[in-house]
Amino acid sequence: MSAAASPSALRITLAFTGASGMPYGLRLLECLLGAGHTVWIVASQAAHVVLASECDLALPAQPRAARDMLARRFGAAEGRLEVFGRDDWMAPIASGSGAADAMVVCPCTVGTLGAIAQGLADNLIERAADVMLKERRPLILVPRETPLSVIHLENMLRVARAGAVILPPAPGFYMQPKSIDDLVDFVVARILDQLHVPNALLPRWGRTSAGREC
Repeated sequence: MSAAASPSALRITLAFTGASGMPYGLRLLECLLGAGHTVWIVASQAAHVVLASECDLALPAQPRAARDMLARRFGAAEGRLEVFGRDDWMAPIASGSGAADAMVVCPCTVGTLGAIAQGLADNLIERAADVMLKERRPLILVPRETPLSVIHLENMLRVARAGAVILPPAPGFYMQPKSIDDLVDFVVARILDQLHVPNALLPRWGRTSAGREC
């Protein structure tokens, strides 16, 4: 069951897009809810396909049904999880007056990254990211693509200059991972660090203690 919200609880937009790496996004969601934060989910159409392929999770297309499924799966406390449709322009994250404290796109396709770099804002994911940049709030993009073209690199540089954090899901091996879960947790821990969310998912450099707890 998710922890009760603390006075320092954050409102975080978490966007799932169609890149490979959905276990990172689900684990991040689990940890944020477990820490008592409020999470607002938006998923692209391709993200639904990848969730089914990589995680055997058939996320309902209807936002309320998707919210209920994820809330049950992760034991979300009442009011701590919401799911918005891709074209829900009345969602709070579509405006600077209702923006989240931070946003993470995990995993992030290079197409989504490119749209954010160009300020297209043609759907709720792109618009919410655009709001983060204009409001000078944390935006973390977790792009999963290889190799990277010059176009990809130039788009990454453009959004980085605009204030976003580019955080490729590149796990380190110095902690001698024993499982895929360990590799996932390495990346999720780095995302949580960027959000200033305390966690003990992996050994810190020069320390020995670690675990799977968020």
